Amino acid sequence: MENIILIIHVIIAILLIGSVLLQRSEGGALGIGAGNDNLMSSRSAADFLTKFTSLMAIFFIITSISLTIIHKKEKPSGSIIDKIEKLEKKSTGPQIPSSK
Repeated sequence: MENIILIIHVIIAILLIGSVLLQRSEGGALGIGAGNDNLMSSRSAADFLTKFTSLMAIFFIITSISLTIIHKKEKPSGSIIDKIEKLEKKSTGPQIPSSK
């Protein structure tokens, strides 16, 4: 189950990146991307990309939360400090190799 959601999560991430990169730059950040010969210049295409991007973002968040919940259920709770303390109690100290 976790692998299926992880594959879907990666596909959604790629689609999200692609949809953000296809959108027209309106902010003029760093002065690039403000030309009139954009790939998607009609308003309907911009509306579709905006809705598609927001939908992909929602799905990305849902799959992220789902993966977190699944991973938390599979792993026992506890901190890394507790694990280190258990390992320190088991070890008797550094071993000095004997020379022959």
